Amino acid sequence: MPPASVVPKKTRSSGTGFIVAQSGVVLTNAHVVDGCTRLEINGFPAVLTEMSVDFDLALLEVQSDKQWVAADFADNPAALNSDVTVVGYPLQSVLGGLNVTRGSVSSLKGLSGDITSMQISAPIQPGNSGGPVVNSAGNVVGVVVAKLDERKFSDATGITPQNINFAIRGEVAKLFLFQNGVQPQRGSDNAVLKPTELAERAADYTVLVNCN
Repeated sequence: MPPASVVPKKTRSSGTGFIVAQSGVVLTNAHVVDGCTRLEINGFPAVLTEMSVDFDLALLEVQSDKQWVAADFADNPAALNSDVTVVGYPLQSVLGGLNVTRGSVSSLKGLSGDITSMQISAPIQPGNSGGPVVNSAGNVVGVVVAKLDERKFSDATGITPQNINFAIRGEVAKLFLFQNGVQPQRGSDNAVLKPTELAERAADYTVLVNCN
């Protein structure tokens, strides 16, 4: 067994976040960082600065002098059946890297008609929570928050749901940022990016959140 000084730190859990200010402000889900005693963003130490249980959103600040790339938010809400891409770090113990999935907006409301969220068909896994949902122009329209538990739903109803996932609406995320003194960057939705270009742009501001 190696000396204690070189034993890797064990990560209790991980999730995804994205940069919303170049100084290193990160937006993620509140449930990703709840109960953490130590936080890291892409290996840099970070501190929790704001959290809303109602919105399930949280802000972190990275303790680094690095100049970060911040995400652009869409001016308009995502439309029904519009294309979306999810970027994040799911199942880190298995996949171990950035993951990109594509889908569409399935419903403009969330579970039980929740108006603060929307349903998306882009596949998500544990660890995607807090990651950006972006439109075809590469602008953020939502924040991944949850997927329907297929096993529990099937046990309760006898029906097996397929690919029912949810994101906090971009308008709610922008409101949370404004309430906490962060001015979200806004991008133009006019230019549609190639899928590869979109992934490259989102990779610049999407970060791994480790909770210990």
